[in-house]
Amino acid sequence: MNFYERKAANRRRTVQLIACHAVAFLVLGLGLDALFLGFPSAGPGFPVITPIAVGLSLVTSAFAYYRGDKALLDSLLAQPIRRDDPEQRQLENIVREISIAAGIPVPAVFVIPDRAPNALATGRDPEHASIALTSGALALFDREETQGVIAHEVAHIASGDTAVMMLGTVLYGGIAILSDWGRRMFHFSRMPTPMTILLAVPMLLLAAFSPILSKFLSTAVSRQRELHADAVAVELTRNPHGLSRALRKIARTRSPLRGASRGTAHLFIVNPLKRRNPGQSDRWSESFASHPPLHHRIGLLEGRYT
Repeated sequence: MNFYERKAANRRRTVQLIACHAVAFLVLGLGLDALFLGFPSAGPGFPVITPIAVGLSLVTSAFAYYRGDKALLDSLLAQPIRRDDPEQRQLENIVREISIAAGIPVPAVFVIPDRAPNALATGRDPEHASIALTSGALALFDREETQGVIAHEVAHIASGDTAVMMLGTVLYGGIAILSDWGRRMFHFSRMPTPMTILLAVPMLLLAAFSPILSKFLSTAVSRQRELHADAVAVELTRNPHGLSRALRKIARTRSPLRGASRGTAHLFIVNPLKRRNPGQSDRWSESFASHPPLHHRIGLLEGRYT
């Protein structure tokens, strides 16, 4: 469990995400200035949309980093645990035990009022982290299974995965929205000149392919994090069977989790959206899947794969 190396790598990824986000908004802003204002050949002496776009990227980055976790929990209607409820009190005790084993502060614990069993961790660092389980998971899992799931989420927090995953959600979502707006507004642009075309072409290429590319890259990184968190969960609990049984129970549940979306699916321990038979897959769908195939994760935990 080399948390220090993974945390250092995730800090670098966080900086890279914010830098790539700012550069993408810069390119989009320059392209829009060229198309709408004729900058620099026929327009004002300085770009107008570009500084707005870069400022927007910085605002969304700050929001994602400092407030993205609260916005996510609010969107899922997550509620702090009630200590008068024995199940929820036991959940808090399990979170405390696993957090002490991992050497991190005890995260805030929430319950999402939904029958679909699932869980997630969020927060910019271990000092500002939260773990949320659905009410369906609380009702379905026994103590060992809950331990395995919590250990998986604690592994994400201890490794610094949660900040990168939340930033990826908000930042690339912002790029997708801005690029879609740029494509729609292209029809209202002024007559292009060679200079404006030179500036606009990168914007149009980015607008066309950035949502697809960012989705592919973010899901590929997310899949590796899920496998690592599964492995760390086994080290923390010394018991692969709890997490394995929990994943099997989730696999048998086909109902989607209300409030989850394509943009937030990779934050959960298992994809919370409606899916096909989890034993069936194809290479194309797996390339854009936010999680490794469930049967593969279960097989690794049970020693059937290496």
